[in-house]
Amino acid sequence: MATLAAVLATTHHPFYLKLTHLDPPEQRIPQAAEWVRKVEAYRETLTAAKPDILVMIGADHFHQFFLDNYPQFAIGKAPKYDATYYNEMREFSLPRYVLDGHEELSQFILEGLIDRGFDMAVSNELKLDHSIICPIITTRPGADLPVVPIYTNIFVPPFPTPQRFWDLGRAIREIIDEFPSDQRIAAIGSGHLSLELGGPRQFQEHGPDPEFDKRAIGWLADGDIDGLMANVTRENLGTFGNATHGFLDLVTMFGIAGPIKAAYVDDLDLFHTREAYVTWYPNGAGK
Repeated sequence: MATLAAVLATTHHPFYLKLTHLDPPEQRIPQAAEWVRKVEAYRETLTAAKPDILVMIGADHFHQFFLDNYPQFAIGKAPKYDATYYNEMREFSLPRYVLDGHEELSQFILEGLIDRGFDMAVSNELKLDHSIICPIITTRPGADLPVVPIYTNIFVPPFPTPQRFWDLGRAIREIIDEFPSDQRIAAIGSGHLSLELGGPRQFQEHGPDPEFDKRAIGWLADGDIDGLMANVTRENLGTFGNATHGFLDLVTMFGIAGPIKAAYVDDLDLFHTREAYVTWYPNGAGK
């Protein structure tokens, strides 16, 4: 059977590359050097796991899906994935990518999720945006491993509940454990802590809700699923910032890892948001 070598939950900041590498040094943000150090240290948690395949959890930012046609859960099943949209290249200076897919594992996960009661959408021509590309840039910049992309709905009400995202993670974990292969699989998911986009709290110095950020990192770090579920609901997530529903993708990663303490935790306070980097090694597989 396959080995789940590592589970990574990370925020995805589309300006990371632009603000730390591409601009002239005098235009980089004051935290640039610290940001790079933290990202490179985090990258080592994936490298140490020696993965062969990446299962990647993200969300489409209204590039391929929109308000009238947004699936709750979707999986890509393609030999290759074109990545990065024009507006992301224009605004964030993100490079274009073509990522290899792993159709066999995609099909296995698709069937396994349907068998476990998830009504999955599937795409044979899914194009990937920065929810997948940002963690590629930060954790596997060589983009040399095949990926299985899974998209969740964190943008269009009605949202699935936090429990449903947790259950999705637990189901993905079971399916990876059952995959008939000797390969090592890492799961990487990206989302947000508290985040405000276009609202009155967008440019607050320490993000829209620093207290929520602190507690959220603590739940993930401590393996405290009970504390998380007692304090995070579909209804209250928007009170921490109008885009805080992105935290639900980190809940999915927590579900894949299981209610265990994280092996690696770090964060960085940026000008309008807090970045978080969490890695679990289920059963010690990546140590």
